[in-house]
Amino acid sequence: MGIQGKANLLMVIVTMFWGLSYTFMVMGLETMAVYNVVALRCIIAFLAAGIIFYKRIIKVDAKTLKYAAIQGFLLFIVFALSLIGLETTSVSNAGFILSLTVVLVPIFSSFIEKKLPSKAVSFAIICTMIGITILTTHGSVSFQKGDIVVAIAALCYSIYLLLNSSFTKNVESISYGIYQLGFAGLYALILTFIFETPTLPSTTTAWIAIIGLGVICSAFCFVGQTVAQQYTSATHTGLIFSLEPIFAAMFAMMFIGEGITIKLLIGGSFILIGNLVAQLEHLHVLRFIKKQEHEKAIH
Repeated sequence: MGIQGKANLLMVIVTMFWGLSYTFMVMGLETMAVYNVVALRCIIAFLAAGIIFYKRIIKVDAKTLKYAAIQGFLLFIVFALSLIGLETTSVSNAGFILSLTVVLVPIFSSFIEKKLPSKAVSFAIICTMIGITILTTHGSVSFQKGDIVVAIAALCYSIYLLLNSSFTKNVESISYGIYQLGFAGLYALILTFIFETPTLPSTTTAWIAIIGLGVICSAFCFVGQTVAQQYTSATHTGLIFSLEPIFAAMFAMMFIGEGITIKLLIGGSFILIGNLVAQLEHLHVLRFIKKQEHEKAIH
């Protein structure tokens, strides 16, 4: 297996653990409040990643801290809204709705660049909206509170990703990413003291959930993604990320007994098709650009 193949395999493992994070979040919510779970997750992740890369984080500059503070706030919002949403919607629904980011990012990019979305992105938007409608409507045309909250989390995560592509050009990426986790944990800890009662996990299940979220789903996934993305393309990464809601549904079925319904299969399929179309168009554009550059080089 070549180095890109190994990087892609690592990205699949990272995506699998992100899918598992939804199940861990539900397990954590059984004994702890929302901000408390986010605080423990992010602080554990910050400490674990910080120990590995301590030489980098001690050399941090003011610009990196400023950008990390902004992104840490958005990361905190995404984690908190995901948890609030999971109180009233299923893990499977949450996984597919959060994958909206794959389509939202090119939509926002089109607005920023002041041009209409491409035909492929427009098709992906239509597929995704059909999928969301099938997943989230219940009998009449009404939506569960959790579905709406998770959709807002997807919106915030899209903004986070767009800002990330800009901020990472000006800072050292690893220390920037680690400090994001630290700031997210700090914001969550402050709100825990204001609105909740800070507690440590009180059951084995809760400890497994929190350590899993902090060490595996945050620290390991952050380090793994950072390493893997150096050796694989953005398109391969995007296509692999499309597997996240499938892993989320699979782990929810295995560990917390969620069933696979016809609505989930049909709605999830539409969203997955939309995600894949958006990514494949990106692959086609990249190939066209490379072909043009190659032809110019020859002439």
